[in-house]
Amino acid sequence: MTQGAAPAVARHHHRAGGAPPPEPSRPTAAKARPRRWKPLLFCAPFIVLFAATYVAPISYAAGSSLFTLHRSGLGLTAPSEVFDPLGNYDRAIHDGGFTASLGRIALFGVVQVPLMLVLALVLALLIDSRSTRGRSFFRLSSFLPYAIPGVSAALVWSFMYSSQSSPINRLLEPLGVAIPFFDHDVVLWSVANVVTWSWAGYNMIIIYAALQAIPAELLEAARMDGASAFRIAWSIKIPAVRGALVLTAVFSLIGSAQLFNEPAVLQPVSDGSVSSSFTPIMSAQSALAAGNYHYAAAQSVLLAVLVGAVSFVFFRLTNRGEQG
Repeated sequence: MTQGAAPAVARHHHRAGGAPPPEPSRPTAAKARPRRWKPLLFCAPFIVLFAATYVAPISYAAGSSLFTLHRSGLGLTAPSEVFDPLGNYDRAIHDGGFTASLGRIALFGVVQVPLMLVLALVLALLIDSRSTRGRSFFRLSSFLPYAIPGVSAALVWSFMYSSQSSPINRLLEPLGVAIPFFDHDVVLWSVANVVTWSWAGYNMIIIYAALQAIPAELLEAARMDGASAFRIAWSIKIPAVRGALVLTAVFSLIGSAQLFNEPAVLQPVSDGSVSSSFTPIMSAQSALAAGNYHYAAAQSVLLAVLVGAVSFVFFRLTNRGEQG
């Protein structure tokens, strides 16, 4: 039908007494706009919970860190809050205990995280190997320490480290060896051993799950070409789990910055080697216990900024290596 026939058809219907055919309706902007907001209604519960549990506490801590407590006279009156944006941050930067805890955690992350991830990777490769017997048992036994609460694990290890009841030193006693677990130069690595024992299995499960995504045809083709198990692991499996390694590394770095349970449990039996400012979180907790909430908030904000910067740089470096 041509364009000229359309008016003729309309006139024909009009003469016959029938109503003209309705024109197809087009959605207006007013009708289309509510539809665009409908998906947000499904996201509303998450947005509310995220704002209440993350955005609000972070905003409150950042705002609280901008005030300092001012005491006048002999301290007989209640302290007043004074707006001092840089006062708490300047104090934290010049606080020897807090800066030492940052350096201690940085050393902890540089040494403990790579060693733990290498151990988790080796465990995942061994469990994934076809020649390994009892893989289910080893998978469960490697993951089992993670199922034990961190506080309970630290309590068990405090008994293992005790200078009076350590079964480790009793076994080494015939050799004339005694490990000073709570020495000032050793206590950090005693804590690192507890963290590695607790979290290596968790990281192993993530890496093992990534190994299961490798196509079986690729592995079978490598075996048919005569590649050894070590060659397959080095050239195929490890590159394939690179994303999982990056993910576990970031999680472990963030967890290192949040280290609290293990040193806090070991502190009473450490003979003073684990101080109240052993980690940044413990330092902030100590300020909080002293009633200086603003200073504790400033320490927390500084720690969050440093962890965010380190994570951002780490992601950029790993992504650059992947693109190259």
